[in-house]
Amino acid sequence: MLHLAQRFLKVSPTPAEPCAFRALTEDDEPFLWDMLYYAIFVPEHAPPPERSIVHHPDLAKYVKGWSRQHDDGLAALSTAERRSIGAAWWRLFTHDDPGYGYVDDQTPELAVAVLPGHRNHGVGTRLLTQLLQEARTQYQCVSLSVSAAHPARRLSQRLGFQEIGGRGMSVTMRIDLSTDPRRYEDVAQSGRPAAAADR
Repeated sequence: MLHLAQRFLKVSPTPAEPCAFRALTEDDEPFLWDMLYYAIFVPEHAPPPERSIVHHPDLAKYVKGWSRQHDDGLAALSTAERRSIGAAWWRLFTHDDPGYGYVDDQTPELAVAVLPGHRNHGVGTRLLTQLLQEARTQYQCVSLSVSAAHPARRLSQRLGFQEIGGRGMSVTMRIDLSTDPRRYEDVAQSGRPAAAADR
């Protein structure tokens, strides 16, 4: 898309799962529907929801019509399997049609997901940190929404997100991208798996 189009980022280092990153394109909308499903937090021992849940209006807005103005994101590509195994993306919402993590019309909201079988290997952390680095060139802040019980809440705090509110059982978090980026870069380089975003 806009700034990430035609950019293929370097292969990630070990000890985390080796993967490369590519820009999401208009053709990735079917893949993002899958990612949206895997982004849904399912508590341990709870049954997963039906796949059709992603077509609920409150969720579908994160993917439907992908590639509209300001949409952008990355896919993680397994270097071993040569297929996309995760994605992180942003979309701008409006006051009249907000997302769960809506802050204002100028702040994009992030979403991230990793396929089962590739979680807890740092893929989600690296997706987020790569995307945050790109967002710094375009926005002052970005936001996200996470279940209060989700381990992603802790990862987001490590990256520099701060809790600013909530909606239902979700917490809205925001990061100021004008601050020193070394905090989330250090998290990515530490080799610590994304116990949060990788779920």
